[in-house]
Amino acid sequence: MTEVVVDISVSLDGYVTGPNVSLDNGLGDGGEALHEWVFHGTAEDRNVLDEAFAATGSVIQGRNLFDIIDAPQGWNDEMGYGAKPTGEVNPPIFVVTHSAPEKTRLGDRFRFVGSVEDAVTQAREAAGDKDVYVMGGGQICHQVLAAGLADVLRLHVAPVVLGDGTRLFPADAAPTYSLDLIGLVSTPAAQHLTYRVKKEKVSWATS
Repeated sequence: MTEVVVDISVSLDGYVTGPNVSLDNGLGDGGEALHEWVFHGTAEDRNVLDEAFAATGSVIQGRNLFDIIDAPQGWNDEMGYGAKPTGEVNPPIFVVTHSAPEKTRLGDRFRFVGSVEDAVTQAREAAGDKDVYVMGGGQICHQVLAAGLADVLRLHVAPVVLGDGTRLFPADAAPTYSLDLIGLVSTPAAQHLTYRVKKEKVSWATS
């Protein structure tokens, strides 16, 4: 059965980018450290990444992330989701936005939808017998979790404290939900934590 997997790298203090994010600085100041496990990790780190690629039938992301990866310094044939030397077909990507761009540098694999609910519905249909991966940014990941639409939360916790940047979980009151740890891969570059999201009614945290 197709599952919705929220999958994102995060610092020890809960940031998915450093501060000062821009089109030319997509991970923010110091944010590259979040993805050291991808580019300079161990064989275990590589296996985590390969398993995610193999399981992905479709992808969901937010408009801010799309603008960064579609910019001239963004994704290319060697970098980005689905950039693999095996010739595998890249999965369709559903971008949550209220204002679709007139054209994209990266072609027609991107589909623009108006809400996370519509994105999940369409991404499930497109995924076939594989999974839907919600890859960011942090706001979209949290929206999918808060709406009760995620089945799995996978965090790649990097050994870095960024101090500021884009939060995965907001500082303000937000829905709460329960998790069961179902997988752990520990390497010097990251703690890869996989949780099953319990399908119980969410409640709102109070300050």
